[in-house]
Amino acid sequence: MTESTPPQAPGGQPASRKPAMSLEKAQKARRKFLQSLGLTVGVSGLSLLGYIPLSDARPARLRPPGALDEADFLSSCIKCGQCVQVCPVQAIKLADITDGFGIGVPYIAARDQACDFSCDAVQCILACPTGALTYKKPEFMDARDGMKMAAAPILLAKEKDAEPTLNLKERIGVARLARPESCLAIQGKGFKGQARGASFEGMLRYMKVDRWKPIPVRDYSYETEICDLCEQACPIKGAITVKKGLDKDGKPKGLPVVHEPCVGCGVCEMVCPVEPAAIVIDAQAPWKA
Repeated sequence: MTESTPPQAPGGQPASRKPAMSLEKAQKARRKFLQSLGLTVGVSGLSLLGYIPLSDARPARLRPPGALDEADFLSSCIKCGQCVQVCPVQAIKLADITDGFGIGVPYIAARDQACDFSCDAVQCILACPTGALTYKKPEFMDARDGMKMAAAPILLAKEKDAEPTLNLKERIGVARLARPESCLAIQGKGFKGQARGASFEGMLRYMKVDRWKPIPVRDYSYETEICDLCEQACPIKGAITVKKGLDKDGKPKGLPVVHEPCVGCGVCEMVCPVEPAAIVIDAQAPWKA
């Protein structure tokens, strides 16, 4: 048995082995790795805190009344939760880590609990310490097209008061008939009973019951030959109507129509008795005639 010989380089000379990484190069590589790791952690941390949006295919969140445009809102909101504490119907929630903008950013899930303006003065705006929610934007922030209200919205609960309007300059979204095929009005059907069933925990102010105090939706019974719950429950004058008439066969039917005074509060989506809701709120969407 012969001893193995080292590999030969061209010309018959033994091939040289790759030199070991010097201590200086090793330290440099380590520093580069740590810098990359730190940058990744830093960007992720800022994203979770809400300063840098994460790439996400989910639709825009419905923000509380008076919210600045999304980028300005996220940079101004300090996630203090004051808006949550003052909301009389607990419509405002705080996002968790799975929402893409971090813990503590306020939003409204209208299907679960809409903003019905039971506070009258929009207490969330009054409670906000930073101006992330505001009655009036600073002059250097222009209103986006379609977000500015043509006139101050009239709150039906205050329509006969000396000051019936809400001090809102911009809408937070717009209602849209997203599933006309499931709308009871379009089908010519009426509705009787609890809008969302006995287990639904949402609250709403019904003027026929108490103009000052919201009650559980499950405690209120509707009865209508052609479903118009979205119009009945809407707190803003002229924001939505159910146009009623006859179809080509002479049968009664209705068509929900959204109008410019719509502020995007989400009450229509909350009370819609079909599942999923036939009418929804497009958050942060502008009004289009």
